[in-house]
Amino acid sequence: MASKLVWMSGASSGLGKAACDALSQTGWTVVAGARSFAKREGRQGSVHYLALDVQDADSVRDFCARAFELYGPPQALINAAGILIFGPAEETSLSEYEAVMDTVLMGTIRFTQAALPYLRQQPGGKIVMVSSVNGLMPTPFQSAYVAAKHALEGYSECLMLETAAQGIQVMLVEPGDHAGGSGKYRTSAQTVSPLYEAAFTRAREVILKDEAQGGSPLAFGRKLARVMDRRRLPARLRVTTLKETAAIVLHDVLPGRLFQKFLRDYYKV
Repeated sequence: MASKLVWMSGASSGLGKAACDALSQTGWTVVAGARSFAKREGRQGSVHYLALDVQDADSVRDFCARAFELYGPPQALINAAGILIFGPAEETSLSEYEAVMDTVLMGTIRFTQAALPYLRQQPGGKIVMVSSVNGLMPTPFQSAYVAAKHALEGYSECLMLETAAQGIQVMLVEPGDHAGGSGKYRTSAQTVSPLYEAAFTRAREVILKDEAQGGSPLAFGRKLARVMDRRRLPARLRVTTLKETAAIVLHDVLPGRLFQKFLRDYYKV
């Protein structure tokens, strides 16, 4: 049985991979899940790769059962699976909304519900929800992702309230833009009509530029690993630039229409 054991989803790319790498380098045994790991299952160093599709309840249950059989109950759970689709809110299809919601929100719920009985077998369990600044405020042409992250915030706060008496801590991690995001999980909606095309193109350029100039995934992973070693987790861990932190504050203090104008100007829509 590993002394510090974490099960995690979304470990194959982006911030999930950064977290997996940092935790494995700081004494954690990581049972890392992702769909792509079906072709590379097995242990490398302190990381054990297992196939995990958070959209499939059978896959989630199988991951938990196999991880438990291999290493026993975890001390922590990290939900990091996610996808993003760029597109106008009006024209993003219902199937595209469902794909994002089923990964970001429902995938998190499936994994959390399946893992909780195992997590409770040891005292002081920790659950980390990788949310986003987009769980706090909007970005144009990312409505599916923004909606999913807002819903994830609400779900996580309810879980905080309901599991605290069991000694389980839930932490929301809210990263801003980080460099090196995987294009594989960031696609555009199939339909962008002439009505939205010019604004969509301008906004997407701003979004991609901000991401390219964003924070270091390596630094994100190290910060998360340091916090995970604390006895008490904060309810929220924001990993943002000064500009993003200021925008969060403005979102809360400015009149709604004025903040909307600020965002429209920034994203050129």
